[in-house]
Amino acid sequence: MNLKNAEEGKEYIIKEILTDDEELDAFLFSLGCYSGESITVVSHLKGGCIVSIKDGRYNIDNQLAEAIII
Repeated sequence: MNLKNAEEGKEYIIKEILTDDEELDAFLFSLGCYSGESITVVSHLKGGCIVSIKDGRYNIDNQLAEAIII
C-alpha cells in the first residue's frame, strides 16, 4: 500500500521508497523519510497530503505519496 491510500491519523512504518530519481530520494532522506521510519498522514488534500515524520509536518504531492510504500 502507498501513502496516498493511507488512513488519516494512523501511524505506519515506511517499507520502501519507489523512485528512480536520486535527488528526490536524497530529499526524502533529509526529511527523515526512509525505510523503517514511522510516518503518519495528518490529512489528505486535493493535490496531496500532510504527513508527520519525526518532529516535522510536511505537505507532499500525490506523486510523492505514491512513491512511499507503507
